[in-house]
Amino acid sequence: MKCTVCGACCVAPDISALNKPAGVPCDHLLADNKCAIYEDRPLVCRQYQADEVCLETEAPTLDGRVRRLTALFA
Repeated sequence: MKCTVCGACCVAPDISALNKPAGVPCDHLLADNKCAIYEDRPLVCRQYQADEVCLETEAPTLDGRVRRLTALFA
C-alpha cells in the first residue's frame, strides 16, 4: 500500500528506538508530515508498512488517523 504522507504512523505508535511514547508526535516529524531523519531513521520506521488506516475517508484529518492507529496499536 502506498504511503499517503498523513503522518499518523509518526504519532500513534510508540517508537522505543526514539523514546517516543504512543500518541505523541515524533520529534522528527516535520510540518509537511515528512521525516527530518528519513535517511537515518530507525529500523522500526524503515520496516513500517502503510495500511488501511492510511486510506480511510472517515478520518481525513491527522487526529482522526492517529485515533484509529492508536486504537490498533494500544
